[in-house]
Amino acid sequence: PPTAARGGGLTPQGLPLLKPPYGRITAISLDRGEFVWQIAHGETPDYVRNHPALKGLNIPRTGQAGYVGMLVTKSLVIAADPQVTTTPDHPRGAMLRAYDKPTGKEVGAVWMPAQQSGSPMTYAVNGRQYVVIAISGGTYSGEYVAFALPSN
Repeated sequence: PPTAARGGGLTPQGLPLLKPPYGRITAISLDRGEFVWQIAHGETPDYVRNHPALKGLNIPRTGQAGYVGMLVTKSLVIAADPQVTTTPDHPRGAMLRAYDKPTGKEVGAVWMPAQQSGSPMTYAVNGRQYVVIAISGGTYSGEYVAFALPSN
């Protein structure tokens, strides 16, 4: 992972010097200037989850370092993981996630073969809404991926 993902180069035993979350999304009330909710965004990076010094520990989701663009709708905040990871539930790749705008609760996620490299966008055709996102990174050449939202 990039040096910034490991605490700016200070990596005791190859682990980040700073405690998690390594990446998060924060909703702020512009009326009150207060945090409404805050969540760790992204899976725990593989180099942390699989580190021998942490074997046997239950590491909660830490989020991932990196910059991502978001799509904000009337009811959702949509953003993808800035890094690729591997979990028991999916092969190496990244997730496109949807969070409930008022609470920050994750309400859906879909696997992608690479991490986000451009901001998500949305459009509608014949009454059907789609979310499109650019993905690329590492040896994965770039492409746009489109997801159709469920019909009402």
